[in-house]
Amino acid sequence: MSESGEKATLPRWRVTRWLVETNGDIRAEIQPSLVKGLYGGVPIFLGGVLNTIAVSTLIGVRIPTWPFLLWAAIEIALGLVRLPLLIHAHRAIAAGGRPRTDLYIALAVLWAASVGYGALISLASGDFVASTLACLSAAAMAGGIAFRNFSAPRLVAVMIALSLGPCMIGGFLSGEPILAVIALQIPAYGYAVTVAAFRLHGLLVRTMESEHANRQLALHDPLTGLRNRAGLEEEVERRLALRDAHGPTALLYLDLDGFKGVNDTYGHAAGDALLRQLAHRLLGATAPDDLVARIGGDEFVVVTSGLDGAAAVEKGERIGAALSTRSYDLGRDTARVGVSVGVAVDPVHGRDFESLFSSADAALYRAKALGRSACLVAAAPPPVRHDWRAARACG
Repeated sequence: MSESGEKATLPRWRVTRWLVETNGDIRAEIQPSLVKGLYGGVPIFLGGVLNTIAVSTLIGVRIPTWPFLLWAAIEIALGLVRLPLLIHAHRAIAAGGRPRTDLYIALAVLWAASVGYGALISLASGDFVASTLACLSAAAMAGGIAFRNFSAPRLVAVMIALSLGPCMIGGFLSGEPILAVIALQIPAYGYAVTVAAFRLHGLLVRTMESEHANRQLALHDPLTGLRNRAGLEEEVERRLALRDAHGPTALLYLDLDGFKGVNDTYGHAAGDALLRQLAHRLLGATAPDDLVARIGGDEFVVVTSGLDGAAAVEKGERIGAALSTRSYDLGRDTARVGVSVGVAVDPVHGRDFESLFSSADAALYRAKALGRSACLVAAAPPPVRHDWRAARACG
């Protein structure tokens, strides 16, 4: 998933955003991955849903009054809605789409409240078997909540409070004075589990920040901060795999005209300054969903989606004009460079990164031969001809 695609997992509602955020500075790139963690742990999710449905149903059979039958109905309804939401989320994330994060979080909170409601009415009923079963289920769910959702510790704290808090009230309503001890046990247990969730969250964030830093070094150019060759290849292959959702992928291969003269005349420090300014200007000349990469020297690549060959050439010409019409500040001096562009589009020029890159490289070579600041699309490969006579002789 691209960075823009990653952000699609973030909740939009104010209350759900608060539930998944934490105090402290967390990289914007990491927050979507933390939210995606809420969709993990499918076996734990299924175990929790099936457990609460089974417990509420058994107690409803034992005490067939409307409060217990309502509890069982709520648990079954929540299970029937939350499971498809989870399946949809996994598919949406895999396809680079938007899962229904706000609804998923809201239903998780409602589920925790339903567990607490069941424990409350079971304790208030005075039925020992129902009370034991409901409270044990609520306690078990609290552990599962912390283990499965520690990427959002505020959500953990709210869900634990809703699932275990009613047990304290139920203890007083049970008519058994000894059960008032629950008022001491529940806060201590809830606090311990919540603290554990926050600590696990902190460990997870530190690990993800370290991984992000290593990934930045591996996939980005240190001079300009743009993607490097490895990062470019990764993103192109990702887009090609999602062609049905994003349309064709166009690769625009840019090479600067006259950059060697800048280096020879003003020195490599001036050349580096020009490259940094050009990278910034190139980002401003492309769309937010485009990928911009520097693959070495004075060579850059722009990857865009949804354009055919003619539209990609027009975009390449606009980019070339944006980069070459104004001078670059080299300190005491200024300089201008031209931009030649070679264009390749899938599936006409290939269905993988190497094929597209080679086609764009060939187009760039022809553009450079024409003179400064030309933009050409790669020639379509010749059709594969089948020799029916040879095939007939062999068959």
